[in-house]
Amino acid sequence: MTVQLSEFAKSLSVETAFNVLAVAKSLKAAGKDVVELEIGDSPFDSTASAKSSGVEAIQQNKSHYCPSPGLPEFREAAARFVKHEFGIPAEAANIVVAPGAKVFEQYFCEAFLNPGDGVLVFSPYFPTYLPNILRRNARPVLAPLKQSNGFRPELSAIENFLTTDPSPKAIFFNSPHNPTGGVMTRQDLRDVADLLRGTNIAVFSDEPYCHMVWKGTHESLLSEPGMLERSVAAYTFSKSYSMSGWRLGFSVASAEVSDAIGKMINTTLSCTPPLVQLAGKAALERDTAERDVVMQKFRKKVELLTNGLNRLEGFRSLDPAATFYVFPNVAPVCNKLGITSHGLALYLLEGADDKFGVACLGGECFGDAGGGFLRFSCAEPDERLQQALDFLPVAIGRSDRVAAYLEKHPKYRLTGKYQVD
Repeated sequence: MTVQLSEFAKSLSVETAFNVLAVAKSLKAAGKDVVELEIGDSPFDSTASAKSSGVEAIQQNKSHYCPSPGLPEFREAAARFVKHEFGIPAEAANIVVAPGAKVFEQYFCEAFLNPGDGVLVFSPYFPTYLPNILRRNARPVLAPLKQSNGFRPELSAIENFLTTDPSPKAIFFNSPHNPTGGVMTRQDLRDVADLLRGTNIAVFSDEPYCHMVWKGTHESLLSEPGMLERSVAAYTFSKSYSMSGWRLGFSVASAEVSDAIGKMINTTLSCTPPLVQLAGKAALERDTAERDVVMQKFRKKVELLTNGLNRLEGFRSLDPAATFYVFPNVAPVCNKLGITSHGLALYLLEGADDKFGVACLGGECFGDAGGGFLRFSCAEPDERLQQALDFLPVAIGRSDRVAAYLEKHPKYRLTGKYQVD
């Protein structure tokens, strides 16, 4: 008799982006030219001070254990950073360090959720939200984001959750939003804060794209009075400082919650490498100008891709607001071809041409509300983005190849037409 995986282990799902990445890499290894717009990684180098400080830390043997919540000097630097940039009243005791931002989804759920608790999640959503909620035997409660509302959470959905759910306990916010690029306004945040004060609702505020706001500047819910005490905000160095492989992020929460998260890290990770933290501290303190130059390069890429997609028949994207993703509505194209949006994404990669492909993601990879959309990352050189734009109408026009792809992959046949928002 062989040992059996637990029901939890068998139920786990992963980010589809990494599955598509694996297919793209396999095709490239076989000689196919693929424009990779599926993964949310920066094409730029890590910032200069991060690199030099990381090397210096290695040379100084800063490579041993450190306190689980993080180096005191990093926590102090991160607190100064969020206070100065976002108006969050944080001190070092409010900061906890971890390998990236994603892990704080799990720690938030472990800190607040009991079996049966309701958790409001706006869809489309980042794919790892639901597995972390479900591992606590809590209940995801989904509310749609609409292109017609700029993909901003509607206050009525929150009010409905608070008044009708049998055990409302938490809400997940992601602004700037992956995959849609939507951004909550200052008024949105004030309205949410007014609604949540006096309740027992905890908030996970996912803010990795805080420096990729193309209209105005980033606003954090935790800057609103009383929100730091009920929230966990997550930040990462992967986007702003192009440090994805360093694996560095931090959370901002009350001192009590931060202490609990620090204990969780102690029982799982021990600590984030001190040399990585020192590199991040240097980035926060000395690489602001370099960061902002790179963010403007991202902005131009988003504008190039958005404008190009909006010139294609059947594609409709909002004007760029934030992030380095473009999330066009392609429902008319899918309805015409009889293919799901993720089927269309994989067709563009695998089936449209033998020698050339474009890797992107179908919107349903981010929940059912994403059906009829595609997500394109802008993490390729501009000339490669233009190659992708030139290829799309050609690929969509090859109806014989679409039919052949669906014959080989019938699971991507569209059984009912998408509604056009």
